[in-house]
Amino acid sequence: MPKKYHIPIKTAPPRFHPIGKYATVEFREDCAGSCKECVKKKCVYGIFKENYEHFSTMDEPVYLYTCKSCFRCVQECTRGIFSRVIDPDYRTLGDDYWSPDIINSLWYQAHTGKIPVSGAGYRGPFVGAGFDSMWTDMSEIVRPTRDGIHGREYINTSFELSRRTTPLVFNEDMTLASDVPSLLEIPVPLLFRLPTNLILNEKVLISAAKAAQVLGSLMLIRPQDCTEALHPYAKSLIPCLTCDNYKEYKELILKSRVVELADSPDIEKTINKIRVIKPEIFLIISIPMDADAKSHALKLAYTDVDTLHFFANEHGNELNTENPRFIKEMIREVHLELVDNSIRQKINLLFSGGIAMAEHMAKAIICGADGVIVDFPLLIALECRLCYRCRNDLPCPVKIDDQIDPEWGSQRMVNLIGAWHNQLIEVMGAMGIREARRLRGEVGRSMWFEDLEKENFGPIFGQRKIAGFI
Repeated sequence: MPKKYHIPIKTAPPRFHPIGKYATVEFREDCAGSCKECVKKKCVYGIFKENYEHFSTMDEPVYLYTCKSCFRCVQECTRGIFSRVIDPDYRTLGDDYWSPDIINSLWYQAHTGKIPVSGAGYRGPFVGAGFDSMWTDMSEIVRPTRDGIHGREYINTSFELSRRTTPLVFNEDMTLASDVPSLLEIPVPLLFRLPTNLILNEKVLISAAKAAQVLGSLMLIRPQDCTEALHPYAKSLIPCLTCDNYKEYKELILKSRVVELADSPDIEKTINKIRVIKPEIFLIISIPMDADAKSHALKLAYTDVDTLHFFANEHGNELNTENPRFIKEMIREVHLELVDNSIRQKINLLFSGGIAMAEHMAKAIICGADGVIVDFPLLIALECRLCYRCRNDLPCPVKIDDQIDPEWGSQRMVNLIGAWHNQLIEVMGAMGIREARRLRGEVGRSMWFEDLEKENFGPIFGQRKIAGFI
């Protein structure tokens, strides 16, 4: 059995006060001041500790994401001086897809490296658009041995970026006769890619590159961003090249283990030329997630590439269409196209765009992905509020543009992925699956709202005419 994969989590407190979901209204003039045990001291999350620090300045304390809205303080105060409201600033975070709840949860995970919990439970609708219309099977959750986090059972979360040879051929003495290519295994099924349409500077790049190195993962990067400061992390970087510019970066190709090429009509010629420069290089082809995605996948699967990377937009929607499908449907379509043509086992599939939470990683793999590429969560780990001020050349409210310490930044990203890794293990353990590769395409271990609605209500009400869910 291989050594258990370990992510070095270490608390990395925020530089600025995160915008918490709840603000407090406290009528202090009604406080008796004589309670033997004030409810503030009873708070198990310790969110009232800052109260005492703010008395001298008369400022109201900022309630962090540590508040789990259990409402104990509201219910148990003998004078009833507490009430809770949603912080107006909280509603300004992100957008319709990157919701305040997602951003707040990512902040907490980057700070602590722990799985987020909610004392109030889930009070929203049980179905939504995108990944929220898909549920995972937890039928094995009652088995006490399925506990990979605490070490009682080994659960492998690794995946490969190298092409596989199937079927294997053996000699008469049972030695391997097949030519087996080099193996490139990543211990956690995700790669990094920083968004280029938000803040991107050397300190942020170093933070992400160092985090990828610590995690044993890789980071996709534009060749112009590969500065001297990133040389110590060269083995963790994947230069993103094109058929037009690869000749300018021969030195970079020689230093790298993996190279990504943008898809183009003459891609096969370029693949052969790069193999001449470095025969053992691993090749990824990036392809837009559009209506032609599955046909491109099938065509490229027969070429000498190792992995295909399909990218959707930042909300996980299909590109170049007025009525886009969500990434989960597209993953399924590409995966099944390769399965139907008996070539799925030879090629690896990566998907990016809209991967916002740990559950999205697990669900993408269930749909048929080998791994995912995360982008926006990396910046959110650095306290980004997705206010998009940087797109209008306005100053960043949390100074990501000039005040990031790479040591702190890399630890925040490591913490975030550590929490995601633990959540993936929890999901796999609850399913009774001990290998991430076994989870790939296992849609039988999931339920899709669209299918359930069609099967149960379709015969009565007919086909849904309006997209979206209540």
